[in-house]
Amino acid sequence: MASYADIFAPTEERSKEELIKEKDQLEIQLFRMQQSMQEIAKKWDVLGIDQTKEDNWVVVYALNDGNQCKVMVNDCETTFQGVWDFSIHATYADNDSIHIGDIKGPADRGYGSICMKHLKEIAKDQNIPSITGDIAKRDWDHVDRLIHFYEKHQFDVSIDKNTKSGEIIWVNE
Repeated sequence: MASYADIFAPTEERSKEELIKEKDQLEIQLFRMQQSMQEIAKKWDVLGIDQTKEDNWVVVYALNDGNQCKVMVNDCETTFQGVWDFSIHATYADNDSIHIGDIKGPADRGYGSICMKHLKEIAKDQNIPSITGDIAKRDWDHVDRLIHFYEKHQFDVSIDKNTKSGEIIWVNE
């Protein structure tokens, strides 16, 4: 799916039919986004609209009650069904840290990066200097992907291969 900027880029030649199809797809996503935002805003705080690495639009929202902080994504390609398409579940460990407990949803869609960006913004807005987390034995089958993900988001990652565990930390500087 092309982004709005790609559709109207003057350097690329497209047929009239291609432009109409792409415009129609964007209009459908926009309509779904409007519907989704109305439903999501009834229960959660809408943080914004973002685009995935495949240029699909998502609604980003959060549950943030002072004890837990969930950052969630709803993909505008489908109708909102009352549940997120991706989420990062975290808790407030103390006044100095948000602790990531779990990341849930499909890999390699760009959702994790979107959620992580917003979790870091929440930490900054609340003057929380760090985000921590653990890598557990259950994560070991995809530990290389986790290390890449966390390092891409400026986390320090330490791994103990003997115990199949690890720790992550991001410090707001």
